[in-house]
Amino acid sequence: MIKVRTVFRKTGRAKYISHLDLNRFMLRAFRRTGLPIWYTEGYNPHPYIAFALALSLGYESDCEIMDFNLNSEVDFDEIVSKLNAVMPEGIEFISAFAPVNKITAIARSEFSVKMFCDDTQKLMKDFSDFLQRDSIIVEKKTKKGMSEIDLKPSVETSELVCDDSCVSFNVILPAGTQTNYNPSLLIDAFKNVINYPIDMVKICRNSIISDNGEKFL
Repeated sequence: MIKVRTVFRKTGRAKYISHLDLNRFMLRAFRRTGLPIWYTEGYNPHPYIAFALALSLGYESDCEIMDFNLNSEVDFDEIVSKLNAVMPEGIEFISAFAPVNKITAIARSEFSVKMFCDDTQKLMKDFSDFLQRDSIIVEKKTKKGMSEIDLKPSVETSELVCDDSCVSFNVILPAGTQTNYNPSLLIDAFKNVINYPIDMVKICRNSIISDNGEKFL
């Protein structure tokens, strides 16, 4: 059994494919690739695939991670080519390689965020002030129900950049099997303290980071 890890992009209209639907699609796509995919054993055999982190609906990503097993060795470039041949618009495989880290090593994710508004100068000032608060209290759904958390200690943001149409920045947040925050928590908390609308928000996951501070591989 050969373990394979792949990285793919999910952009454009593909961002509206839910994680569950993406999983179903990949199972069907593998049957069309001709790859010697390894199937689970038991009463209902199916291709084994696993995703590192579920992506929120409506987010784009340049670093989606998918693992699977093969029965025999196939050149990594050929794996990428065969997968891309059966992918829909908006899903593009970038690379394939032997896994280095365990999924449990994932610690953080980095996102790029763009907030669109008529008055971007005001938006930038208000959001900058918001980030300077002593605490940023949000509600997050947990296994035990809704819980209040303080995002402030967990948020790392880059310098804000403003142009005529949007305010953009990068943000790093905890991610993984234990704690997983997404930028919508931060943006929604900000929306609750301003008295004007944000026309649109675009979010893209740029990278997944291991607990050693390096890129997850």
